Amino acid sequence: MLRFVLASLTPAALLLAACLQGGPWPVLALGYMTVFVAVADRLGPEAMPQIEGAEAAANRLSVALGGAHFVLLPLGVWAIAAGPVLDGAGRVLTGLALGLFLGQISHPNAHELIHRPARGLRRLGVAVYVTLLFGHHASAHPKVHHVHVATDRDPNSARLGEGVYRFFLRAWIGSFRAGLAAETAARARRAGGARGLHPYAIYLGGAAATIAMAGLLAGGRGVAVLLGLCAYAQAQLLLADYVQHYGLRRALDGAGKPEPAGAQHSWNAGHWLSSSMMLNAPRHSDHHQTPGRAFPALRLEPDRMPMLPRSMPVMAVIALIPPLWRRVMDRRARAWGVDNSAPGE
Repeated sequence: MLRFVLASLTPAALLLAACLQGGPWPVLALGYMTVFVAVADRLGPEAMPQIEGAEAAANRLSVALGGAHFVLLPLGVWAIAAGPVLDGAGRVLTGLALGLFLGQISHPNAHELIHRPARGLRRLGVAVYVTLLFGHHASAHPKVHHVHVATDRDPNSARLGEGVYRFFLRAWIGSFRAGLAAETAARARRAGGARGLHPYAIYLGGAAATIAMAGLLAGGRGVAVLLGLCAYAQAQLLLADYVQHYGLRRALDGAGKPEPAGAQHSWNAGHWLSSSMMLNAPRHSDHHQTPGRAFPALRLEPDRMPMLPRSMPVMAVIALIPPLWRRVMDRRARAWGVDNSAPGE
């Protein structure tokens, strides 16, 4: 567990120093999550073994990272928008580093939390997504993505040939609508009628409260910084979905029913430091097979799971250049089976 603790909490500590001290700390925070992680991935082992029986420790780390999120987000908004210690370059570098933290650590952590059985942990994960102005993901991910992954009914499963920029808009709007429909239908089915607020009322109300908080902290500039950070984090979240399911489709039977989701329907990566920093989120096939399994115990079996040629962060950068992405990935996706979807770009 120590590698997960150090890999994920080190950038939080560097960001805290950047917001409070300025100086070299913004460079160190951004450098850790970009250059250092990329070099360590190349020089270190390809993958680390899973850790069994560490669920309690994993939960403690997730709570600590949730706490770090709720310290760093308002602190970062204030420091970047109105704080006295950052110069112009420091504000830009801190914003980039904090955006990476939100997208590559807070998001995987919230994703882990919404799959935990304990109600308090799930609520913490929802709260993280709400403050990223992406609360609907807490509904759309388990109720839509996990049910319909690798089919055209899942807005977050990218089609073969679909460019990432077209995917962004389709996935954001589609997941919002699909999650809303799934939650509304679940409330209608509930015995005795639905009780309490609709989850989407919580998501939208929480988003409004988060924006108001930014305004109180640093006025209009604070709101602009928050919106920029959240857009950056959301783009990384959608990039992760794009990379992890690109071009993989479940075969359809004669009646048009998809085969069960299997290990072959998610892309994976095992690079040791980026995977540790992202709480094993790149071990995506096993997560879809066993959503309740805590992140240290997620398994990687390259002989039966599609493997990305580079680490997740590197593949996300490649995805931003569609011709290069298709040259790298289309033949690999075709090698793993059929594509039942309409052609993409």
